[in-house]
Order: sequence, then structure tokens, then C-alpha cells
Amino acid sequence: MTNTETALPVTTLGATGPLVGTQGLGCMGMSEFYGPSDEADCRATLDRAAELGVTLFDTADNYGHGHNERLLGPFARANRDRVLVSTKFGLVRREDDPHYRGIDNSVAHLRASVEGSLRRLGTEAVDVHFAHRIDPGVPIEDTVGAMAGLVTEGKVRHLGLCEVSGEQLRAAHAVHPIAAVQSEWSLFSREVEADVVGVAAELGVALMPFCPLGRGFLTGAFTTADELSADDFRRHMPRFTGSNATHNAHLLQPLHQIAATRGITPGQVALAWVHGRAAAHGLPVVPIPGTRRRSRLAENVAAASLTLTAPEQTALDGLAAQVAGHRLAGLSFAPDRI
Repeated sequence: MTNTETALPVTTLGATGPLVGTQGLGCMGMSEFYGPSDEADCRATLDRAAELGVTLFDTADNYGHGHNERLLGPFARANRDRVLVSTKFGLVRREDDPHYRGIDNSVAHLRASVEGSLRRLGTEAVDVHFAHRIDPGVPIEDTVGAMAGLVTEGKVRHLGLCEVSGEQLRAAHAVHPIAAVQSEWSLFSREVEADVVGVAAELGVALMPFCPLGRGFLTGAFTTADELSADDFRRHMPRFTGSNATHNAHLLQPLHQIAATRGITPGQVALAWVHGRAAAHGLPVVPIPGTRRRSRLAENVAAASLTLTAPEQTALDGLAAQVAGHRLAGLSFAPDRI
């Protein structure tokens, strides 16, 4: 895999994983959740990301009920020598109920899911295959053991886990090496630091923070959910509505002050803070901010090379403890064993 026209440094995705650019691209919003999307613009953004040195593109089998993997397929095949695709299984949705979220870690679902992902992506193997959520009623050793079987068969190259505890990560890693963990990690969401980050650093597992820009709120793109399109699911997220939105927008003042002083954007400050967690905690950190816009993409990639000063980090470090509202939109993830 080559990294020719790049503005990105590179790192290894954990002790056992592949070499990747230090910032990936989250592709979920190209298919749903964040309002209207133009497919031609999204394809152009994918192409530009590869030109800028982005090598890791993240999706899931349920994003757009398969649309996101189909969107990525032609791009991934055309750039197979320089890009990696991470996808996920285990989070079950229903097209007739947009609010439903079930969890299915069964072997039957795992195998059906990976076959569907391979077909939609049009590739011979998934580069990094994540368990999207963990069924608390199924030992994680069993889930990872079944996932490891796909590595043996050559259908999957590396394994990952989403939203796990440190204890779960340790148990999983004992069954098969885990390359990366995906968890929400940003100036507004730091729960992962209490447990998972330390275990990941000990085991040599990378962190792939999703929503490192707080679903766009940290960029200043919107200050309240009322500014978003009617079909944008952030309109239902507690952090972005009512008095919570007003309170949280006020918290961004240090972010805007640093950005103004340095002549960069608030989003770049927020991403630079996430990238700084690699040195702070001693592990690879590869955030996967999502965007559909080439201009925003270039801005995000440039942030990977920024370093905040100690006083700047101090000014930002206390924000998460003051945030009002839960990070999720009242979603529950129940085991789906029907």
C-alpha cells in the first residue's frame, strides 16, 4: 500500500494491524442520518481523501441498510493497493422501524453479514472487521472466536471491537489479537479514558475515535438542532436541543479563542486535541471524522499535523465534565435473538 500525495503521517493500527494514515474517513453520513446527500459529491470526496493520504475508510453493514458499502465498493476496488475498508456486523436495524436497534452476535448472523459485506464491497476480504455492539448475553470470547474463524478462512484480515469495556477488550484479545477499538472520543466525550484506553495501550491496540468533532457541534457548523434539516437525526440528540444546546455552545469559547489566535478553524483545534491523545496515552489513535465535503475533508486532514501547546490543552481539558445531555439520542441496543 502506498501513500503518495499525502498530508498525513502514518501509524500502525495496533500491534497486529496494518499501516494506515493517522486519520481515517467515517463514511456513514454519506448514506443517511445527517440530512440530504449527493452521491456524486460523496464519490468525489472519497477520491480526494485518497489523494490526501487517507487510507482507512470506515463503514458498516447497516449504514443505509447496505447502501454505504455499495457506495464504497467501486472506490475501494479502484484503489485496492492504497486503501483499507473497515466495516462492522452485529447491529441489527429494521427498515420499517427507524428507531429500532438490536444486537445479534450469533455465528449465523456474523457469517451472513460478512458475506453481504464482501458482496457489496466487491472485495475478497474485509480489511478490518468490527463487532458493532456486543451482546451482553453472549461471552465475548465466543463472539471473537467466531470472528477469528473468518480470519483463518481469509475472509477477514484484522479484527476490531466497538464500544467495549476494558475487561471485554482484555478477554477478547486473549482469544485473538484485536487491532483496534472504536469508541466515541472527543473534547465533549471522554468516558473511554476511564477504562478502555489504558487497557488498549497495555495490549498494543489502537483507538479509532468516532465522532471526534462531536457530530459537527465542535466545528461551529450549528449551535442548535433547530438549524438542521428535518431528517437529521441530531435533532433528537439531547446535547443539541433546548437549554442543553445553549449551555454547550457557551462551552466552546476556549475552542474558538484558540482557533482565532492560531488562524485555524475550531474543528481543527478539536481534531488536534484528539490526535494529541496518542502521545498523552501512549497508543495509536486514528480518528475517523465523517464528512461529505471536499473542503471540510482537506481541513480535517490538515489538523492531523497540528500540535496543541500545553496551555491550550489545559484550556480544553475541562470541557467534557461540563457538557449537558447524554451523547446518544435515547437509543437502546437490545439483544436480537428472534
